[in-house]
Amino acid sequence: FPRQPDRVAIVTGGTDGIGYSTAKHLARLGMHVIIAGNNDSKAKQVVSKIKEETLNDKVEFLFCDLASMMSIREFVRKFKMKKIPLHVLVNNAGVMMVPQRKTRDGFEEHFGLNYLGHFLLTNLLLDTLRESGSPGHSARVVTVSSATHYVAELNMDDLQSSACYSAHAAYAQSKLALVLFTYHLQRLLAAEGSHVTANVVDPGVVHTDLYQHVFWGTRLVMKLFSWLLFKTPDEGAWTSIYAAVTPELEGVGGRYLYNEKETTSLHVTYNQKLQQQLWSKSCDMTGVLDVTL
Repeated sequence: FPRQPDRVAIVTGGTDGIGYSTAKHLARLGMHVIIAGNNDSKAKQVVSKIKEETLNDKVEFLFCDLASMMSIREFVRKFKMKKIPLHVLVNNAGVMMVPQRKTRDGFEEHFGLNYLGHFLLTNLLLDTLRESGSPGHSARVVTVSSATHYVAELNMDDLQSSACYSAHAAYAQSKLALVLFTYHLQRLLAAEGSHVTANVVDPGVVHTDLYQHVFWGTRLVMKLFSWLLFKTPDEGAWTSIYAAVTPELEGVGGRYLYNEKETTSLHVTYNQKLQQQLWSKSCDMTGVLDVTL
């Protein structure tokens, strides 16, 4: 990939797993990388390690708890105080198959953190992304979904999974919502003619700490056969990096990418009415102005 010395990226969840690998590789390309995460204790070590490995001093950490709308707004306020552009936003952070519990704002955690947190963060940063993109050098929003979205259902009457909680179903629904969000965001950006694109990526099955909440037998199988069945975090990050920097995707949005290639997402994700309904409901939940009404 071409070097990116004058571009700025934010990577959520950049202290661990795929997010760490994404931040590291973007830094290696010369980007100014801001890691957004809630692991304060690990941040200093991670930033030092990336700086050392990439010989890039433009790597920093800003606290952002995606399970708290107040924390997200504070993160955006601090970022904007830096008076720097934003060319790439990688919505990577997430939780997987956690027990039933709520975010600080009262949302089911998968839906609230994986989806709503990134919905709010992206919307609050859109003005900076628009100002930073230019003809031939678009700003990019890259959102990490998962193949689990193929088995998900979006229950518009119970987005919080309160009627019947299943950790797997709640996780899958949050990843489905991210695909719908990306497609609708791309339509909005294209309609206004801004130089910002939005794509969604599927990293594949990657061996990371996200699996800490799955059944112990599954973890044992993972430990024994991870070399055969699972990608490494570096391999899992590759499609995110591709979407963030490849010249092939200049000006191209609304794509679902797997192994650096466009593929088809679940058929319901192309339903524009459902995209709009989810967007409007998300605006209500996060206090974002719904410009599509």
